[in-house]
This record gives sequence, C-alpha cells and structure tokens, in this order.
Amino acid sequence: MPDLVSFNEIAHLFTEFEHTAWRLETRRGYASDREGQRFKAFMRGVLPEVEPRHPWNANVRVQTAAGKRFSRVRVIDEPPTDGQRFLMATALGNVEAGEDICVLPRSEAKRLELPDFDLWLFDSRVLVRFHIDDTDTTVGVEVTEDPAEVLAACQARDAAWHFAAPTAQAWAQVRSSA
Repeated sequence: MPDLVSFNEIAHLFTEFEHTAWRLETRRGYASDREGQRFKAFMRGVLPEVEPRHPWNANVRVQTAAGKRFSRVRVIDEPPTDGQRFLMATALGNVEAGEDICVLPRSEAKRLELPDFDLWLFDSRVLVRFHIDDTDTTVGVEVTEDPAEVLAACQARDAAWHFAAPTAQAWAQVRSSA
C-alpha cells in the first residue's frame, strides 16, 4: 500500500501551483456530496444555486486572475447517475469562477484507456492520486512526482480533453431528456 496523506495535507497545491491544475473524476458519485443538503435538495428537484463565495470558487477566481488554469474532465455514465447529474448541475458555479469543466462518456474513457481512479495533476509534474473506498469516501491521497506516472497522467489529460464536451452542453442534454 502506498503512503497516503489526508486531502488537507495537499491543500497548499491549489494555491501554490504555477500554471495548471487538472482533475480527472471517474466516480459515479461521492459520499461527501450525498451527505450534503444541496444533494438532498437536488434529489427533491431543487437545482443548486451558484455559490460565488464558496472557498473553492473564491480560490479559483484568485488563481485564474493570476493567469493560472483550473480544468477538469468528469467521466459520466449513459445515462448519468444521480451523483453525476448533481456534479453537472453544480458545475455552473465553478465555471463562473473560472474553472473549465468538461465531461466524457465512460465508454469513451474506456476506449481511450484512461485511468480508472480520480486524480489531480499540477503543472504536469505533481500527480495526486485519490484512494476512494467502496462507499465513495476518500480515504487518502498519494502524491508522486515519478516521471513515468506523471507522463501517463499527462497523456490521459491530453486524450480526455480532446474528446470531452463542455459540461453546460452535456447538462443541457441531460435536462432535456429528463
């Protein structure tokens, strides 16, 4: 088992990166979302409101104003799970803050042989791999600068980004089919 650290121990990376922070999300849902009131309201049909003052969005604004780039690709099922629909519905706030979020069908992710784990890639040199249990709870993260692992993550990023669609486009399609 690799050395795991808590997510809090890598929080500094979200302000200290120099150029790019890229995320790959592969899960069908996250326990932290399901436990929140916004998700519960969403499941009752209430669309989440944008939260411009949320600490994540505030940091994204600061970093992107400094010329840095936040982006992510979310792998989604067809049809998307409730957790994936919730993430698409809440993405508007992240996008308004300056984060670029796209989605990619799981079938396409498999065709591209993308990793089947969540990760953050900072400046194409620091890889943070999530370790998530069967309840969709993050139990820790693994940080590496191993050149082979970082290169594989960079290749995954480039492939995913090329085939992914803007989240607003995917969300509009999901909403129109509901």
